[in-house]
Amino acid sequence: MKLSEIYHFLNTLSPFERQESWDNSGILLGDLEGEISTLYLSLDVDEALVKGAEENSLIITHHPLIFKGLKHFCGGSYPRAFLRELIRKNVALIALHTNYDLSHLNAYFVREILGFDVFSQEGFLIYVDVNLSFRALCERVKERLHLPFLRVSDCGKEHLRRIAVCTGSGGDLIPSLREVDCFLSGDFKYHQALEAVSNELSLIDLGHYESEGCFATSLAQNLQNLPLRIIMCVSKNPFQYF
Repeated sequence: MKLSEIYHFLNTLSPFERQESWDNSGILLGDLEGEISTLYLSLDVDEALVKGAEENSLIITHHPLIFKGLKHFCGGSYPRAFLRELIRKNVALIALHTNYDLSHLNAYFVREILGFDVFSQEGFLIYVDVNLSFRALCERVKERLHLPFLRVSDCGKEHLRRIAVCTGSGGDLIPSLREVDCFLSGDFKYHQALEAVSNELSLIDLGHYESEGCFATSLAQNLQNLPLRIIMCVSKNPFQYF
């Protein structure tokens, strides 16, 4: 397939125009008329993916490798060295970030990972009516994400009736929540937790990587009928647990 055909398919699946104004989703590297036969899916671009990618292939990631403006390609620092190697190998690169959060990833995470079948979506937020204690919800999250522990802020509500979920980093969405007992997202800041607990809102920090690690699996389901060899890659979490 031509890169342009793949881009058109992805744009129909998850329109790039729906990305946030600060985002950089879309084609980051590649010749639109170039022929692609091998496709790599990954949350991020890392060293293993760059080294292992075949020449003339395509990488689709969730997080854009190029996020802010680059003034030069010199040196071996991230992301310049990766970009130089991808260009040398003629590897195309597409990012599906906030547009895919809206169209697919948040709902996929709630349904397939957390196991909630009935929910509603408003923008980046997924709302789920539940009948759980805070402890029971924490145990469910730990089990489903295979986590040894969670970082939480408990406002003291023993019974939860409604929760909200957003993959990635959703702390800035706290002011827009409606009648929620607990908010599940990643990368919560200290002062966001202070404010939330004071307003009787509990927080469960899912972890940015943990909540979005299902990106490749989610997208692969929608690419099965394309005439491409699809390879799913597991990028490494930059954080570890001890």
